[in-house]
Amino acid sequence: MSITRLDPEERLTGAVIYNGLVHLAGQVADDASLDAEGQMADILRQVDALLAKAGTDKSRLISVQIFLADMNDMAAMNRAWDAWLDRDNKPARATVEAKLARPDWRVELTGIAALR
Repeated sequence: MSITRLDPEERLTGAVIYNGLVHLAGQVADDASLDAEGQMADILRQVDALLAKAGTDKSRLISVQIFLADMNDMAAMNRAWDAWLDRDNKPARATVEAKLARPDWRVELTGIAALR
């Protein structure tokens, strides 16, 4: 089976497609000056773009892990999540507090989706 890598960067690839699954790298906001809700909305826009490039969409998400720099941002992050979520196809999800690589990042998200 072949492995397809989307949006390669210096140290990682934005998404890797293998065996019918799309594995998303940790996605962070392009604009780290935004609050947690804004960062999450930016991240979800990136997720939509990566999934589209892979030939699938958010309705095919299997699981998502969300990392918050501060759990006090949970409600703000969830506002963006709830506005974006496909209510008929919710993925399994975990949300944890973690120290992120840059202090201005509030949210990071990774996940796995099935191809169509």
